[in-house]
Amino acid sequence: MEFVVLPDCPAAAGPAARLAPGRRINHASGRPWIVGDWPDDQVHLVVAGPRRMALIGQVTLDEAAAKDRLGRLRSLDEVDRIASRLVGSCHVLVSLDGTVRVQGSVVGVRQIFSAAVDGVTVAASGVAPLARLTGADLDESVLAARLLAPGGAPWPLAQRPVRRGVDPLTTGHWLRMDAEGRARQVRWWRLPEASRSLAQGAAAVRTALDEALAARVRPGRTISADLSGGMDSTSLCFLAAAANADLVTYHVAPLDSANEDTRWAHRAAALLPHARHHTLTADRAENLFDVGYTAEHANTAPEGPSTWASGLAHIRDLAHRARGEGSSLHLSGFGGDELFGRMPTSAWSLARARPIGGLLLVNRYRLANRWSWGATVRALLDRSTFAQNLTAVATRIGAPPPSLDEPDFGWVFAPRMPAWATPDAVAAVRELLTEAAGRTPEPLDADRTRHQALASLVFEGSTIRQVNTVLAGTGIAWDAPFLDDRVIEAALAVRVEERLASARFKPLLTDAVRGAVPAGILDRRDKGEFSAEAFRGLERNRARLLELCEDSRLARLGLIDPERFRAAVLNPGPMSHHLQPIDTTVACESWLRTHPQTTTDVQDTGVRR
Repeated sequence: MEFVVLPDCPAAAGPAARLAPGRRINHASGRPWIVGDWPDDQVHLVVAGPRRMALIGQVTLDEAAAKDRLGRLRSLDEVDRIASRLVGSCHVLVSLDGTVRVQGSVVGVRQIFSAAVDGVTVAASGVAPLARLTGADLDESVLAARLLAPGGAPWPLAQRPVRRGVDPLTTGHWLRMDAEGRARQVRWWRLPEASRSLAQGAAAVRTALDEALAARVRPGRTISADLSGGMDSTSLCFLAAAANADLVTYHVAPLDSANEDTRWAHRAAALLPHARHHTLTADRAENLFDVGYTAEHANTAPEGPSTWASGLAHIRDLAHRARGEGSSLHLSGFGGDELFGRMPTSAWSLARARPIGGLLLVNRYRLANRWSWGATVRALLDRSTFAQNLTAVATRIGAPPPSLDEPDFGWVFAPRMPAWATPDAVAAVRELLTEAAGRTPEPLDADRTRHQALASLVFEGSTIRQVNTVLAGTGIAWDAPFLDDRVIEAALAVRVEERLASARFKPLLTDAVRGAVPAGILDRRDKGEFSAEAFRGLERNRARLLELCEDSRLARLGLIDPERFRAAVLNPGPMSHHLQPIDTTVACESWLRTHPQTTTDVQDTGVRR
């Protein structure tokens, strides 16, 4: 599903004429408004006189109430009242008296990008149509930032595509397009105040999750789902069953015998007798660290390389299996850790929210991670702003990775460039981060833990969106109900000390799903670990990975030293975090080989800053 949104002005006729033929919805003026390709069951069009509202995605809608609200709008700002009540995950598009409002979901499962085309701003659900309209070339500095590990570039740079002149909609904002074709971003969404108790939050989360599943389950529709054995995916499977879904589950057995996921997954499956369950073997090749984008993935990742590209073989294989069972929608537990688990800054927030009880939990974290008291106190006393922390991160990206026994309670995860990145690449990424900090951006929330949770949820939302771009045309879509706006609001509105200051594992989620998920399943207190799959995949695919060092496209761009990268592939180190920079480099190298550029020739360019 892909669409382009045009402003209601005569100058938009030029870009409209250059779009590929597709389905079309017009403004009241008769000019084209939305052009693209979408399934009938994914679009709700509401018309109130000359006003138009389109909701595109998985959403529950009272059309009569929506038509009434649309007819009474006095400005596009008042669409907030509609958007804040929507259940599910969708794009919201409104055409009102010559102006247009365009927005996606909060954490970007449904994202909006924009670009200037023939003097007017054009918006789209993805990068590809805008790149075709503009001929946008490669931004080598943004590509270099994709080498950062772990996790790539931090928010807000994480949202930037690798094409020049294509801009993402910032988290919590909508795009206003006026009658002259100009556009600006307007903030409309912030996290609600963290004021709820655990009991209040559990009730709100349960309601939000029940409604999220109801927006997806319908008669005659088969839904597949991960059943990893972990709390997040298992809870979704039971909630889907309670919503009377025709459910098919998939469990991938772990390689590590100490990982208890399979025992818990089989226990859950036995309590879901009406679902069809499949277990995939532990040493299945598709489970393992792979070589990223291959010929079959050519031009499927227009936003740029993603850190999860080494899992593409698994995703495509699972999509094929689920589609064979009749599934058109696959549910994942993405977002559960961020909403219900601990973030790296949890200790920092707890020490401020509950100085006495919080410090007791901080000490528990300290002992578990072998932090010294001195280092812990220094980290707790840090008062840097988000912009200051982003600047500090920029200065350190070329340094060796930090010691695992040193606490870091900063706003931003502390990524590093790979040891094989060139000085030019490091300098280019440092400049990007420093420029971003220089704009003194606001964090996503005033509390560090809620900011980190939202920033990580944006990463998860981007992953779901990008997976669906890769899977376009396969007949199945990936989905993550935990990433719905209403679910996020319900979970993160619980006070941090209530969500985390407990000896229980994910207490908010377990209390929320109690009754739908059997009590015995809620007893689990840990989650699986999968570094064995990464090391086995590296061992099996080493020859193919070494081929990426030959005539490296990243080396042509001046971003890596291929011989140092080769040495790392041959001898990565004993810990799972040693594989993370290999993972990001493989993603970037394989992406360059499968995504031809427009105006940048990778054979003779260096890093442009």
